[in-house]
Amino acid sequence: MFLYKKEKEVVELLLKHIDIVEECLTKGIKTIQEYLSGNIEQAKALAKRVDAIKTQADQIRYEIRDKLYAGAYLPRLREDIYRLVENLDEVANAGEKSCDFFLNQRPTIPEDLKVQFLAAVQESLGIMAPLKYSIVCFLKGEYPIEVSRQHAKEVGLKESDVDTIEWDLTKDIFTSDLDFSHKIHSKLCLDSIAAVSDQAKNASDQLDLVILKSMI
Repeated sequence: MFLYKKEKEVVELLLKHIDIVEECLTKGIKTIQEYLSGNIEQAKALAKRVDAIKTQADQIRYEIRDKLYAGAYLPRLREDIYRLVENLDEVANAGEKSCDFFLNQRPTIPEDLKVQFLAAVQESLGIMAPLKYSIVCFLKGEYPIEVSRQHAKEVGLKESDVDTIEWDLTKDIFTSDLDFSHKIHSKLCLDSIAAVSDQAKNASDQLDLVILKSMI
């Protein structure tokens, strides 16, 4: 796909934005792992780093918006590309919110549920890998479109895996001996984790739309 100067600048910013969103989620996984291991001070320091990374992602999003306003890409694609950027930003935002949930509300996760919570964190916040590949393959134009779409399908499969973990863990939470308020708090904590993969699926769906319109 031939790109003019403004389009190339947008692509470069998008690639940078994707890397920062990925870093945000990678640090998010480490933050929650440290929290569940009882290393609160380390978790607090990592959570602050997550917040700072998210701020960087916001700044790049604004730069991309300005480039699009300046005329990059055809009008029929501009809105969809910016929606893709917004959806990517929401992925980072969900990761940040999950870390904030742990550090602000300090949920007490029972020892016998920690392994499942860790699995949920690793699967949900780890969803960025196939999402990144799908977007990068499309932006660089070095691979057939089907390669990008295949990685996008992997996002959907990974999101389904998170749903399965969430369903099983929700059942274990509410059939446990925890008091009801503790059960509700644990479920809200789980919801904040699963929200990351939900947002990633939204971004993947938006990428499909961009690909479709770029082929018209």
